[in-house]
Amino acid sequence: MTATLQSDVLVVGGGLAGLVTALECLRAGKSVTLVDRGSRERLGGLALWAFGGMALVGTPLQARMKIPDTPERALADWKRFGELRDTCDTYDEDTLRLAWARHYVERSRPEVYDWLVGQGMKFLPAVNWVERGRFGDGNSVPRYHVLWGTSRLLTLRMIEAAERAGGAGGAGRLTLLSRTRITGLDRSGGAVSGASGVNEDTGETLRFAAPVVVLAMGGINGGHDETRANWPAGRPLPATMLNGAHPSSDGKLHRLVEGFGGRIAAAGEMWNYAAGIPHPQPHFEGHGLSLIPCKSALWLDYEGRRIGPDPLVTGFDTHDLCQRVAGEAKPWTWHLLNWRIAAREFAISGAEHNLRLRERQFFRFMKETLLGNHRLVQQLARESRHVLVDDTLAGLAARMNALTGDEHVRPEVLQATADAFDANFANGSKLHNDAQIRRILHARQWGPDRLRTCKPAPLQQPGAGPYIAIHTQLITRKSLGGLATDLRSRVLDSAGDVISGLYCVGEAAGFGGGGACGKRSLEGTFLPGCVMTAKAAARDITGKS
Repeated sequence: MTATLQSDVLVVGGGLAGLVTALECLRAGKSVTLVDRGSRERLGGLALWAFGGMALVGTPLQARMKIPDTPERALADWKRFGELRDTCDTYDEDTLRLAWARHYVERSRPEVYDWLVGQGMKFLPAVNWVERGRFGDGNSVPRYHVLWGTSRLLTLRMIEAAERAGGAGGAGRLTLLSRTRITGLDRSGGAVSGASGVNEDTGETLRFAAPVVVLAMGGINGGHDETRANWPAGRPLPATMLNGAHPSSDGKLHRLVEGFGGRIAAAGEMWNYAAGIPHPQPHFEGHGLSLIPCKSALWLDYEGRRIGPDPLVTGFDTHDLCQRVAGEAKPWTWHLLNWRIAAREFAISGAEHNLRLRERQFFRFMKETLLGNHRLVQQLARESRHVLVDDTLAGLAARMNALTGDEHVRPEVLQATADAFDANFANGSKLHNDAQIRRILHARQWGPDRLRTCKPAPLQQPGAGPYIAIHTQLITRKSLGGLATDLRSRVLDSAGDVISGLYCVGEAAGFGGGGACGKRSLEGTFLPGCVMTAKAAARDITGKS
């Protein structure tokens, strides 16, 4: 016998977008059923593990740091970097994306910054400057705000708030089901009227009767089969990749909606990262950690030669880094650095390895920022076989070859690579002539980046050792495309008409419109995109502004 659950709103997916949608609907007096495929402990999805960086426009923090940002400036950066086209066609995909991009830059201050501060969240008192563009075509000013406590704290606060709004004090208006997968959508009179599902632990079938269904199931490219199927023709595809998304974001619900007449836009546009390592304690097969590559590290090919002629440097154009790494002869690259660089610059994206930030240990956080995060470097060198340490370059080359099981890295080549870079410093700073050094010096002009970026110096500088080599691969992360939606987060069909009763929020909707970012993100547009698409859906569902 199939159990039937009735509510005003069914939310499919318990990530940040789903949680915010549920919370806003509960606060407006609606009853909500929220179903999620993960366990109760993993409620929150990827946001539970994310770093918590947000691209925000016109905030008090920017004003305090004298950053002259405006929605107009942000939109110009967004369009240029994302390669979005202006068009007069109401139903053109770029029209939907631009509408959401404009909404984002105009409303991120009140709908995200102010709203989160009102929920008791705080931001670090510094704005970082990421995705500047290789030629200054990215963020023209710093916009990257970091949540104190990471997005893990944000996610836990949203869960608590939703349970409070729909729990005992809300007459039991929230029903939360974990380990539940939606297998079908119901329609009545041309409108979506609920869904069917199954408990993945017990096999029990369930039916959800609701006049409104909100899809918040995450991206379309969580599994590598779907990722490879959607990979754009003409872009290099590496033989192997790591997974930094979640395998349950498998695109099946996207395809189900497509069968209803819905439109999947830009499935091949993804926000991947160029430097991943296998997770030392993987949560699933192929699970990777996304490193924030050290700007001062030399990025090398599989033979230990520096990739160029334009060197790879993080913080400027992630999309370009991914394409260049994917086009290398082998599906891995090396980062060559020393302990001095690693202690100041080495970082891992996400809440898991940013202990001081996650646990809000301010004095310890400042100590590691100012004196170096030796703890994290030691931890990864101990836990990961892909982080190699040696006192000599010859010894390091031997370790690199032992890891990959070949003799690709010749010690004399690795030595020549280091010597060629160090030659920049032989006659003082006046004779530097290296694109990586120029980008480092540019990054260090901005105070927050100066704290986390070493002053350029020879790799073989006495006392800076030992040497470190990190074996990295491309790692998948977020889908930039998704189901096409209007500014009310309603799902649209191929003719641009609304599918009545069906909404889509967060990454499932490409963070709005089926891919608001275009081909590139200004970075940090994902968590705010989840919040803003969720709030748009809740406003339309509840009729409350």
